[in-house]
Amino acid sequence: MTTPVRTSASRATSHGHAPYASFSSYMRARGPVLLRTARSLTANPLDAEDLLQTALTKTYVAWDRIEDHRALDGYVRRALVNTRTSQWRKRKVDEFACDEVPEPGAVHDVDLADRQVLHDAMWRAISRLPARQRAMVVLRYYEDLSEARTAEVLGVSVGTVKSAVSRALGKLREDPELAPVR
Repeated sequence: MTTPVRTSASRATSHGHAPYASFSSYMRARGPVLLRTARSLTANPLDAEDLLQTALTKTYVAWDRIEDHRALDGYVRRALVNTRTSQWRKRKVDEFACDEVPEPGAVHDVDLADRQVLHDAMWRAISRLPARQRAMVVLRYYEDLSEARTAEVLGVSVGTVKSAVSRALGKLREDPELAPVR
């Protein structure tokens, strides 16, 4: 008869003497080392902290299922890499490369007071439109609905939306308060 082979890990868990008695003790002992690993995966220290927090959350959820607590660092490192890879795949590109650098003053040339005056004039002009045209203009251009969706919301045909919006835009072009914009 053969005796089952017991590794040091199985002995530790069978006697209840795991190297880390709790998740908190593991965190206190290994947190700084794991943070260095997370920092090596990201350029921003704050992103590294978020990354580690996410990986540790995953570890905490699986804490009772991890039999060999000597392998916890490997588990957390794998969670760090997998989480970072997922973030990288999902990232939204906010900056795009371009051939020319924009003029430094171009962004700040717009006077905010002038912009507000134009905004107010536009809303006054829209408020002078007939109710049906006003609703169609707001749905089409402020709510960014398609012609078909605008027609569906208002219970009219797409052709009605097209003609009413066309008439409304003509009235807005002729509005004397909006003349400085032209």
